[in-house]
Amino acid sequence: MEDLLLLLLIVFLAKVFGEVIERAGFPAILGEISAGIVIGVLFIEPDSEVLSFFAELGAIFLLFTAGYREVHIAQLRSASGKALIPTISQMFFAFGSGFLLGLVFNLGFLQSIFMGVAFSPTSIGVVVKTLIDFDYLSSRPGTMMLTSAIFDDIIGIFLLSIVVTMATYNQAPSGMQILIIAAKLVGYMVIMGFLGLKVFPRLFTCVQKMHVKESIFAFVIIIALFSAYLAEVFGLHAVIGAFIGGLLISDIPLAKISNVQSKVSGLAYGIFVPIFFAFIGMSVELEIVKTSGLFIALVVVLALLGKLIGGFIGTRLIGFDYHDSLVFGLGMMPRAGVELVVISAGRTMGIIGDEAFSAIVLMVVISIIVSPILLKVAIMNKGIFGRSAN
Repeated sequence: MEDLLLLLLIVFLAKVFGEVIERAGFPAILGEISAGIVIGVLFIEPDSEVLSFFAELGAIFLLFTAGYREVHIAQLRSASGKALIPTISQMFFAFGSGFLLGLVFNLGFLQSIFMGVAFSPTSIGVVVKTLIDFDYLSSRPGTMMLTSAIFDDIIGIFLLSIVVTMATYNQAPSGMQILIIAAKLVGYMVIMGFLGLKVFPRLFTCVQKMHVKESIFAFVIIIALFSAYLAEVFGLHAVIGAFIGGLLISDIPLAKISNVQSKVSGLAYGIFVPIFFAFIGMSVELEIVKTSGLFIALVVVLALLGKLIGGFIGTRLIGFDYHDSLVFGLGMMPRAGVELVVISAGRTMGIIGDEAFSAIVLMVVISIIVSPILLKVAIMNKGIFGRSAN
């Protein structure tokens, strides 16, 4: 009974806070995290097994839905060449910032690598509304942002898989251990690739002929859970499998029926994802935030600057002018879903402590607030930064 009341309270407050934040012009994720912080401070510590399980489902469905609805393999193939240099550049600077920060604060080699991984992904969804408002989404930097952000998430997920596997050895892996990590990744990808290309399309054709209600929707959910479970069998993290499972069915027409997509999105963002974000908020240690000022300030500044500088340099290398390079760099700054999944996994496995966890959550919150504002200023003042690359 208490668990039911807790879930009711979390979903209710997450939606109420999310609505307030969205009406203020910011993404609902801020409200959902804030709801969790309020619940954690005033009511409950996040130690319920039921809550932890629902939060894990939230992380799984968050990344499954990202692969399923937001990524199209065909588009990635066509845009991969143009986006490769900016993507590598901004991820290199972001990863390097997090890794060096960890070393400076004596977090250890594995924890420092994990900080780099947590700094790496980008949430393009945070700035999409700003780009749409200024008719910039289809511009050269806007298109590049979308493609690069997708690659960010994919690379970030695979970096997470390597760090999670390394964590099982609790040290930098030997040559043989690296081969084992690679073999697990390759083995999982071979199996999932075969299923995605040969098995899943045929199964969806069979499922379409079933008379039982919601069979296609149920099969999409089955794939989400199966791909997450199989990843754990291979020693990877469940969220990695969920993302890959969503990616593999993203180009299967029967799996992408509008009605089915709507139901999957409703299940994910209506229930599980808000619980996950609220759980993140409940896990933040406010006392640590108060006493770790320098570390937290550097996490925020370096995480944002790493993306800005790396994105600016990468796009200048492929011929963008100063203004478009600045817009691209600012658009790469915000973090949200994938970053929170990464740090949640790291905290659960004991890779990072409460201080680093709370610092990265605060960085995510600040990036969500600051990035759209700076992007708006840059777009409105194009003349100031508009010098040609030539």
